Amino acid sequence: MTPLRGIAWNHTRGFTSIVAAAQRFEELHPDIRSNWEKCSLQSFADASMAQLATEFDLIIMDHPHTALAATEGLLLPFEDWLPAEFLADQAANSVGGSHNSYRFNGQQWTLATDAATPIATWRPDLIAKHKLTLPQTWDDVLELARGGFVTVSAFPIDVLTQSYMFSAALGHTPFSSGVVAPDDVLAQALAEIRRLVELCDPECLGRNPIRTHEWMSQTDEKRATYCPFAYGYSNYSRPRYAKHLLKAGGLVMFNGQRLRSTMGGAGVAVSSQTKHPRAAMDFAQFTASPEVQKGIYFQGGGQPGHRAAWLDDAVNAASSNFFRDTLQTLDEALLRPQFPGYMDFQDAGTPVAHDCIAGKTKSTDAALELNRLYRAALNQQTYLT
Repeated sequence: MTPLRGIAWNHTRGFTSIVAAAQRFEELHPDIRSNWEKCSLQSFADASMAQLATEFDLIIMDHPHTALAATEGLLLPFEDWLPAEFLADQAANSVGGSHNSYRFNGQQWTLATDAATPIATWRPDLIAKHKLTLPQTWDDVLELARGGFVTVSAFPIDVLTQSYMFSAALGHTPFSSGVVAPDDVLAQALAEIRRLVELCDPECLGRNPIRTHEWMSQTDEKRATYCPFAYGYSNYSRPRYAKHLLKAGGLVMFNGQRLRSTMGGAGVAVSSQTKHPRAAMDFAQFTASPEVQKGIYFQGGGQPGHRAAWLDDAVNAASSNFFRDTLQTLDEALLRPQFPGYMDFQDAGTPVAHDCIAGKTKSTDAALELNRLYRAALNQQTYLT
């Protein structure tokens, strides 16, 4: 019997989906047994990849960790184990840049089994009850917020990535010139986020996307009517998953163009320390395959990473058209930089951005500090792709 041990994050999207795939894989391969554990979303983001690679054969991870994990030799590259045709299909059917976000130094370190970016969500019942029109522009969002109909995920890491989104909308591609964005652009980006947060319930400062969607789908408060951007969870657009269904769609216009949010998602990686690399690789390939992504992975609560699933009629019928209605937003999403020191910047920059959005510091001061931190991270880098 070949044992495999895996780790994922504690939500239906992240855990029961991979367990469902693992159960089916075991049924097809009776000589393999896999045990999956879970941790909180924040623990998932903060976990030491070195420790996880020691303890687990299979790791569900997000892409900002890729460069550091690859540089430290913690993962096995898929090119050494899987057919070139399979990897080419994965690349051709990427949702936005999700597949490439796990590439570093010309190799694929993770398969994009899950794709997500901040999208808009709303309660169709509350929109109808209050006779509202969905906002089309950022000014519309602010006006809706002044009426008390808006919430937002303003958790620390979320506001940092939102600053990338607004920097891009203000005309500067984030990280393209050795800084997050020019100081004045980044300060304005932070100020725009704070404009919204000041109009929302202060509790949004402590809500991550999961808590935001849970709250929106359970309460009847009018503030739960509309959220302009939070990392999407298709589960809340599936009938009978939560008390109230959430509809999902694209982002509004700002400065004459659609906002472009920052790509997230997750993928399955294989530890370089596994004693069963062949079995682990076979499982990763199985989970990332289009039929599993469209089938048992989605049915188990997952949010697939393969484009065929996002375009599948049955998948969309079961999720209020979540995938088709948000695909453009994912295709347009920004990617975070890929170099080993990026995570040091993200960890240090997150509280800086959050303190600014919470009104504790000036946006000009926060922008200066964020750019200082990013320059320091760049100066410590070893590799770039």
